[in-house]
Amino acid sequence: MARTYKALALLLSYPEEAYRDLYHAALEAISEEKLLREAGKLKRLSEELARGDILDLQSRYVQLFDRGRQVSLHLYEHVHGESRDRGQAMVELNKLYASRGVLLSAHELPDHLPVFLEFLSLLEPREAAALLGEAAHVITALRDRLKKRRSPYAAVFAALVELADTNADPAALQALLAEPEDDPNDLAALDRAWAEEPVNFGPDQSGGCPQAREMLTRMGESAA
Repeated sequence: MARTYKALALLLSYPEEAYRDLYHAALEAISEEKLLREAGKLKRLSEELARGDILDLQSRYVQLFDRGRQVSLHLYEHVHGESRDRGQAMVELNKLYASRGVLLSAHELPDHLPVFLEFLSLLEPREAAALLGEAAHVITALRDRLKKRRSPYAAVFAALVELADTNADPAALQALLAEPEDDPNDLAALDRAWAEEPVNFGPDQSGGCPQAREMLTRMGESAA
């Protein structure tokens, strides 16, 4: 089990008053496990979550992650948009979870990044890094967009890029970054964005988790 993934999942979750005492503990767990070279880069975010006004933190979270596709925490929105293929891909991801004894509640979507990281925390670090690497260009694009917005959440994605065992495919990353930025206040533009063609996860990559590669291959075929 890798506590680092569980800690990062907490930092990426919707801020709650009940989590106040856990944010510093999450940072300590990351530092102790030493999977990351510089866990200190997460300090700003953990301190803001632990000390900031909870209503302001929640509002910022919704404005950032729930008002557009560019930095959505639902991985398959970057792959399939809102097409039917996303539903089938989530069925396959649920099967992967179930094969490891993980059953989600009706309120949890398997492609939500905090849920995915919780699952990775149950795996051996090498396998978790391989599975995370299958989405390396999505994670990298999210890091770059959040850095551009000067968001402290960018540090979480920088950590995930470091943890992944595969570098982002340049062509796939460029395709994601070429998409126009969302204006969270332009509802008509957001509607148009949901209707755009989905972006594939990219070409087949060597290494990684066999179940994930099979799943992503099916995703690419259904999106073609």
